[in-house]
Amino acid sequence: MQPIIAARNLSKIYRAGKVEVPALTNVSFVVPPGEFVSVVGPSGSGKSTLFYILGGLTRATAGSVLIDGIDFATLSDARRTVLRKTKIGFVFQKFNLLPTLTARGNIEIAREIARSHSAQDEELLQHLTELLGIAGRLDHRPSELSGGEQQRVAIARALITRPAIILADEPTGNLDTANSTAVLEMLRSSTKEFKQTVLMITHNPEAAAIGDRTLHMRDGHMLDE
Repeated sequence: MQPIIAARNLSKIYRAGKVEVPALTNVSFVVPPGEFVSVVGPSGSGKSTLFYILGGLTRATAGSVLIDGIDFATLSDARRTVLRKTKIGFVFQKFNLLPTLTARGNIEIAREIARSHSAQDEELLQHLTELLGIAGRLDHRPSELSGGEQQRVAIARALITRPAIILADEPTGNLDTANSTAVLEMLRSSTKEFKQTVLMITHNPEAAAIGDRTLHMRDGHMLDE
């Protein structure tokens, strides 16, 4: 079976004048379709840099990332954008909701960007919001929602276009224990239902334990599982 994510000898070096700062060094791993993988490590371990490279949001200095067999490095910026829109859903720690839109508007904007419109889309939106417990909050703006509700809106936005991959960067980092547990369980159950692959970045070993497998990072290197 072809892996849906394949990182091969990834390295990333940031330059500040004449100073080179390595963020990743020869990182390699594969993720088969349908797996929930947690990447855990302390601040500065390189896990956020890995997140941005896997999502096609920044380029590696060396090595390659294949998403469903397609090498990001071979694509133009326009084609990278298309691949992100069609294959990857993002869940960020800071939610990144648009304050002027309602919860429904923040979810639907992902469909607008992906140009996805069908009767099934509306059925999926209803199903997702019921599954995530926010169906009754769709007419509220982010300022009227709790942190847990905002993160659940962000998860619905990531799932609404049916992407093959969900990349989640510290999705519980701004939440209390109760909301963290609820969001992790919802992310797990919703992605399992829709047969998606999840790669979650976290510094929290307890959060990481919800995955099928845990990868450990330190000082830009991938360690043992």
